[in-house]
Amino acid sequence: MTTDEMLDRLEDDMRKLRIEFDVFFNGGAKKPPYDTKNRVEAMIKRFSDDRNLSFAQRFRYNTLVARYTSFRELWRRNMTALEEGQNLNAKLVGTFAERPSSAGSGTGFAPPTQKQGFRPTSVTCSDPQQEVDKVISLYNSVIDAKKACGEPTDKLSFEQFHKILIVQSSKLKAQLQCSSVNFSVEIEQGQVKFKAKGS
Repeated sequence: MTTDEMLDRLEDDMRKLRIEFDVFFNGGAKKPPYDTKNRVEAMIKRFSDDRNLSFAQRFRYNTLVARYTSFRELWRRNMTALEEGQNLNAKLVGTFAERPSSAGSGTGFAPPTQKQGFRPTSVTCSDPQQEVDKVISLYNSVIDAKKACGEPTDKLSFEQFHKILIVQSSKLKAQLQCSSVNFSVEIEQGQVKFKAKGS
């Protein structure tokens, strides 16, 4: 394989890697495409050690590396946001150490009434601290989902739920440079799933 053909291969693999990461972040794959990523980075390293590249080949290589670096930073931010969303899910639907706060404690209103039954909920918030009605909807949905799955709800206080949403929303907006966050509550394979993504 000639050097130009190897550069073509590198460009094709980068294009494939970008598509595979898009599929992963959109929920179409369970694992990140690390095999393809490792192959691309191995080829990049191989070219970096090649002192026989022509000026044109070196220019093309540097252009590809700059593009890959940009993609890799975007993927890193998205992976961090995804992990934050998973941590958020664990905090919200896991076992809480604190007892429920008393009615109106620290919030100026009583915790919302819990509804019977469960329906998947999706809410977009730009400022959970002010959009209390949306937080109430999410809280009720989490409670209903936990009940539907037979999970305890007595340790999930509205006050702590509200605080977690405020903190995690700020983190996600900063990491993804977005103005709002979409929160959703679902039941998957008998387990409550609370997800968050930039919007």
